[in-house]
Formats: sequence, C-alpha cells, structure tokens
Amino acid sequence: MSDRKGETADAIRLEGLWSGSFGDEYLARNANAGEGRGPFWTELMARVAVRTVLEVGCNVGGNLRWLAPVLGSEHVYGVDVHAGALEEVRRRLPGINAIASPARELPFRDRWFDLVFTAGVLIHQPAATLPRVMGEVVRTARRYVLAIEYFAAETEEIAYRGERGALFRRDYGRLYLEAFPELQLMDQGRLGREAGWDDVTWWLFQRSS
Repeated sequence: MSDRKGETADAIRLEGLWSGSFGDEYLARNANAGEGRGPFWTELMARVAVRTVLEVGCNVGGNLRWLAPVLGSEHVYGVDVHAGALEEVRRRLPGINAIASPARELPFRDRWFDLVFTAGVLIHQPAATLPRVMGEVVRTARRYVLAIEYFAAETEEIAYRGERGALFRRDYGRLYLEAFPELQLMDQGRLGREAGWDDVTWWLFQRSS
C-alpha cells in the first residue's frame, strides 16, 4: 500500500507540474518542436504497417504533424495533461484526436492502436510511476511500441530547471524488454539536433503476442 501511495503522490506532483506554469514555460520553449523530424517519420511509416497511432505526451503536436497527412487526422491520437498544448494541437492539426489524460491511466481499450509511442516522456517519470506508464503504452498497443528518449546504461537523474525527480536518463529499451516479454526489439538508433531532435535514442518494438 505504501508503494502505491508513493506512486500516486509522485504522479500527482508531476502532473500538476506539467499542467501548470512549468508546463506553460515548456510549451513556449518548444513551440516549434518537430521541425526537421519529417525524414525520420517518413522512413518509419514506410517500414511498419499501421493505420492508427497514439502519442503519449504529444505537447503541441511536433510529431503528430508528420503522421496526420499519411494516416488521416481521424486515425491519429495524442494525449497530454497540459490544456494549452492540446488547444494548440487542435488549432494546428484540425481533426486530430487531442485528449486530456495522464500517461498512467490512458482512456483507451487494450490493443486499440497499431502504434503507441513516447518522445521525451518516459524521461520525466520517476521510478515510482515509470512501470505504470510503460504498462499503459504496451497495453494500448496492438502491434508496435516506439520509445524516443534520453539514454544512459544506468539510471541518471539530471537536474531540470530546479525541479527534483523530473528528468532521468535510462536504458528504456532494456527496461521494456525486461518487463514485457511479449515485445521483440526490431531496431534502434540515435537522433541528433541535425534531425530535429535533442540527442535521443529510439527503440522500436513489435508485439509477438
């Protein structure tokens, strides 16, 4: 029970952080996030057969902007806890399914999406909430899971704008494989600023069951 209370307290604290003024500042800093990412998404969509996609923690739609023209806006979903970010997604990408939801409790049925992904979201989960968020990603994915996150061989907490427990580098690929035996690693790689990212590692998994 104490672990669950700790998990909930951490989740509430961080969701409050990202949905408030801290999140406003993040939105302003990343208003143009997504520029230059087109080649990555074009190549990925050519490799995987998907019709529906969910981004957990979509911010202003910097990734979804590249998916909507390919899949159709009605098949592209994004969730976030920041109301302003969701309003911006709806303004920029009419027809996108932009939904308010915490990552730890996604409002979708099991295996509802062909692809579920995070980009710079798992890094903001403390140890208490990370398993639930990863579990929700896997639960709602029918075929593929994609993680685009900061990498470290061992967990490293990084100071982040004066907030504690708000940014972690980890081996997210290994964590997914250890926790979810139904996942198989298809591919992985690195992305840098020249490609519109911030020195991240990506892992693409396919469900085997």
